Amino acid sequence: MEHAKVGRPRSEQAREAVLHAVDDLLVESGYAAMSMKGIAERAGVSRQTVYRWWSTKAEILFEASATDAEEELAVTPTGNPQADLAAYLTALIHFLAHSQAGIAYRALLGEAQHDPEVARLVATKDVLGDSARTLLAQALPAASPDQAAPHLIGPTFYAIMTGQNPAHLNPAELARTFLAGREH
Repeated sequence: MEHAKVGRPRSEQAREAVLHAVDDLLVESGYAAMSMKGIAERAGVSRQTVYRWWSTKAEILFEASATDAEEELAVTPTGNPQADLAAYLTALIHFLAHSQAGIAYRALLGEAQHDPEVARLVATKDVLGDSARTLLAQALPAASPDQAAPHLIGPTFYAIMTGQNPAHLNPAELARTFLAGREH
């Protein structure tokens, strides 16, 4: 049985403004300097509006990042598994290294290392794994997406999270290596 929500319905325009504001502030000021007040001011909404829908800046940032990741990491399968995997890895590299959503996701992962509330929040949705499993289920139907996803994401994730230059990552080579490992 669904519970009726109390209060006014969420304004999609206000929601979008808040999600864009949190992305912008993260890039401009960093996670530690962001505040709910600053997010509200940047979005042009009241603090009450922000607090009505989110309890913390981490919740806002996570929603913005997860929503954008779904779009940025979506790859339409072509029937060529190697090309599909390379396209996904190209999107993953861009997401983690260059996109505001990826920067937000990385900031949250860093914060989760010492803030148990942020760690619990991040654990509620497997942002990268969900996109990889979706592609793997379509591109490699015989594979177990749950087992294969970490092997697909892992090398790219590790390289970027340890500060390696993303320009040195070769998505086509990473896809070939992943597929070769599946054959053994």
